[in-house]
Amino acid sequence: MSHEGRLRFWLAGLAIFVLLLYFLRGILLPFVAGMAIAYFLDPVATRLQRLGLSRTMATVIIELGFFVVVGLAIFLLAPLVEDQVVSFAQRVPGYGQQLIHRTEPIWRAAKAYLSAKDIERLHSAAGEYAGTVVGWVGKFFTHLLTGSLMVVNVLSLIFITPVVTFYLMRDWASMTARVDVWLPRRQASTIHQQLHEIDVILSGFVRGQALLCLSLGSFYALGLTLAGLDLGLVVGFAAGIISFIPYLGTISGFVVGVALALAQSQDWTLPLTVAGIFVVGNLIEGNILAPKLVGEKIGLHPVWVIFALLAGGALFGFLGILLALPVAAVIGVLARFALDRYMASSLYGSGPPEGNAP
Repeated sequence: MSHEGRLRFWLAGLAIFVLLLYFLRGILLPFVAGMAIAYFLDPVATRLQRLGLSRTMATVIIELGFFVVVGLAIFLLAPLVEDQVVSFAQRVPGYGQQLIHRTEPIWRAAKAYLSAKDIERLHSAAGEYAGTVVGWVGKFFTHLLTGSLMVVNVLSLIFITPVVTFYLMRDWASMTARVDVWLPRRQASTIHQQLHEIDVILSGFVRGQALLCLSLGSFYALGLTLAGLDLGLVVGFAAGIISFIPYLGTISGFVVGVALALAQSQDWTLPLTVAGIFVVGNLIEGNILAPKLVGEKIGLHPVWVIFALLAGGALFGFLGILLALPVAAVIGVLARFALDRYMASSLYGSGPPEGNAP
């Protein structure tokens, strides 16, 4: 087969793979989640194997421990979250009155500088935008709660993901060995090198980022709860969890936390405390957690991470978010490989520079 024929073959295979992902995206979530968990826990299984345990026994111990820890965390946190949500719902009317009281000086200043017609336009515009936002949020949650595959996805995550995780983690070595046999022999060493670079990037980023998000979520949740912020536990953990998108967790948590603090308190002590917690958390993340847990040479630029996550979410929803970082790592490694090949080729280095051409 010629070079052009091989290229067409691999491009056709890639196109078929992407189409299958797109059409089967509604049922792939438990399999992708199981693969991610298996990849995350595979080094632990390998270490237990070296201690003398069989791969099956190591997999059983690790999976039971993992899901027991997750279940205990949910069991312990669920009552606290429920109490905070119920308390928050009961205090919403008071929050509204407090916000009206805080914005009253602003309206007085506006009335002194704006005409009655301008104020009326502001009122109508605010009402229109508020109605649009409320309608959009309502449609979003309605679609989320009534989607035809939502119940199937939740049940599959609960019951199918542990099974997928078990078999993938148990058979990881045999599956990789089988795939290795399928590789074209002349390019096998090059493919091995690129796969190793992808694995280094993913292991450094995914495992480190998971620990970073857990650490930040715990810090924010504990700090906001001790500060006395209603929904502090929810806001803190949510800000930590979405911190895998650079800056989004800190910024969104800061805005939501300070807004809740302004509505909850009558002075500036609580808002300033909440703002200080997020500032300290951001400093800890940038100077301690990120360099130690994630590292600075993982090969994934923050802008590339943000683009990959948004593009994956827009194309495939939550499944796309799970696949975004692996795909971004693969594209990054392949792009650097192609650039190195180009710079080593005659296309890049042959002939005199254009300025010195005769």
